Amino acid sequence: MANGLIRGLIAKGTKPENIWASDLDDSKLQLLAQDCKIQTGSNTNIASKANVIVLAVKPQVMRDACKALAADLSDRKVLLVSIAAGITTAHLEGWFGDSAAIVRCMPNTPALVGMGASGLFANAKVTEEQKQLAQEVISTVGFATWVDADSDIDIVTAISGSGPAYFFLFMEAMQATAKEMGLSENLARALTYHTAAGAAALAQYSEDDIATLRRNVTSPGGTTEQAILQFEEGNLRGLVTKALQAARTRSVELAEETDST
Repeated sequence: MANGLIRGLIAKGTKPENIWASDLDDSKLQLLAQDCKIQTGSNTNIASKANVIVLAVKPQVMRDACKALAADLSDRKVLLVSIAAGITTAHLEGWFGDSAAIVRCMPNTPALVGMGASGLFANAKVTEEQKQLAQEVISTVGFATWVDADSDIDIVTAISGSGPAYFFLFMEAMQATAKEMGLSENLARALTYHTAAGAAALAQYSEDDIATLRRNVTSPGGTTEQAILQFEEGNLRGLVTKALQAARTRSVELAEETDST
């Protein structure tokens, strides 16, 4: 995800020499630096220079990374943007101090192709100027919107953070069934991908709501109606509700597990 943000920033006009990155895997870091022409350095070095620091490490190592970075920052006041699942602003305030300006962000993997959907929450120490800056950074890889409460990020996680996998599963099933019914793998893939992309674009840009768009395709007595009836009889809506609630619950549990370690 950090890789995608770096490339998005450069694509939107940020000078590569103004971007610094650090990683435990030096070989991976050097490949990124060569490809994007960015600067590299230690966390200590970056802490002395950066005005915005994006925390893009795995949740299980976030505590140690943040405590070390907090020591490096000393009294420097920077904007901290976390994209780690299950790490709340309360966790980050505990590691960086109550005066730290923190934005918690939940992006998703389509950010890697500039079509992400991200939710952001700012703590009380984040200024309006810093909020605008965080929005500009995250918007380089897609849509970004603010939520009202830290707990809303758990819902964002269930909807958009994990959401691509739901659509991938549905597309996987469509593609497999098309092959079983006789289409070639390439044709099944192409029709599935373009149908998904087209439906999403139509839903996004149409003046009609999504229920109306569905009804517009579902002619009485037609082929679509028969398929929709199967989904309804199989309680697709109920399954979606259970799936999203389970994802939100797991997001909350991840935060609780961080508290207990």
